Amino acid sequence: MSSARLRRVLVLAHTGRAEAVTAAAELVTLLHAAGVEPMFLPEEAAKLPEAARRVTTEADHADPLDGAELVVVLGGDGTILRAAEVVRGTQVPLLGVNLGHVGFLAEAERDNLAGTVARIAECRYEVEERMTLDVTVERDGELVGRTWAVNEASVEKAARERMLELVLEVDGRPVTEFAGDGIVIATPTGSTAYAFSAGGPVVWPEVDAMLLVPISAHALFARPLVVGPASVLALVVLPRSASVGVLTCDGRRTMDVPVGARVEVRRSPVPVRLARLNLAPFTDRLVSKFSLPVEGWRGGAAGLPSPPELGWGV
Repeated sequence: MSSARLRRVLVLAHTGRAEAVTAAAELVTLLHAAGVEPMFLPEEAAKLPEAARRVTTEADHADPLDGAELVVVLGGDGTILRAAEVVRGTQVPLLGVNLGHVGFLAEAERDNLAGTVARIAECRYEVEERMTLDVTVERDGELVGRTWAVNEASVEKAARERMLELVLEVDGRPVTEFAGDGIVIATPTGSTAYAFSAGGPVVWPEVDAMLLVPISAHALFARPLVVGPASVLALVVLPRSASVGVLTCDGRRTMDVPVGARVEVRRSPVPVRLARLNLAPFTDRLVSKFSLPVEGWRGGAAGLPSPPELGWGV
């Protein structure tokens, strides 16, 4: 990338946590010292210490990205998914600084803010595009809702004590029907999130695919499926279903799915853009984030670091 300095950086933080406020104040000081103008949404800026507020610009809610070349997110994956709503449809990338537990979407760690700011100021990062999903809900042929997802769209039962009965369709053809708690449709990015917890496979980010993972399905054939990026996936809540459904995207956007409704999921033409500081293989990230046991590894390709040497950030 160009070595020109960034003019403005929008900072989004989980300011309900004291740790995030402290990290945000430190980040503001470092950005200002590096000649980068930090911006905050007004309600988040109000929670910063006074010294940090003095060198911070309040972003306009109507156009929070005005002049920003990057969004730095302080928090866990949930905060990064919130930031994805802010940048959707723009060319502005996200750079996550992990303050959560696993932080699969984060690129940097809290203990190296100074190194991260140096990379930002010098534009020493790459931008990677990740697939997102477009989701529609129809009933009786009428569109009743439209939304999108970075990680996953799930359709789950609304009544805890009852099962949701669904029929699954791929590219206009029926595949199977089952009763259960619901189903998750995920991107490769989301394969390490809810879909993983539901028993789905981990899919490397460079794979163009969508995942379907049933949740506690009562059926002989209810295995995870992986389909191509051009496929159109559909779920119909059967008329005999004992429960209505609830559509949830990224754990943030919800919509009711009544009996007889049809949910369609397809690849969105609008990707999310993630700033990358570390171009190590996804395998290394998987081992690091999940703390996988690899102590018995004796080495493979020459020149690759051993697992204890792996680190994230700079």
